[in-house]
Amino acid sequence: MLQPRAIVKIADNSGGKIGRIFKVLGGSKKRYAEIGEIVVLSVQKAEPRKGVKKKDVLHAVVVRQRKPYRRTDGSYIRFDENAVVIIEKGKMEPLAGRIFGPIPRELSEMGFQSITSKAAEVV
Repeated sequence: MLQPRAIVKIADNSGGKIGRIFKVLGGSKKRYAEIGEIVVLSVQKAEPRKGVKKKDVLHAVVVRQRKPYRRTDGSYIRFDENAVVIIEKGKMEPLAGRIFGPIPRELSEMGFQSITSKAAEVV
């Protein structure tokens, strides 16, 4: 459950480390984003000499959230941090080549198969 001004970790090797969400896509009154939803963020901290720079405005998909997420079988999954993966604006493809940390399997059902295939572990 992420809202505007939330600080998130960027969980890929695009160059960004920390980002700040400033818009949740999906309607003018949409307030919170959950796993699998697209947000617009600004990069707050980035690695030098990489593709993503500080102050870049990018689209990203939420891949981890601290709030417990209810699965269809009734179980809950919860992560230690809020994290996103940067995607290209027009497509649902990640900008980076590697994804760090655990990724929920619900992302592949939501149309982000390329993110789950590049992830090290899927839970």
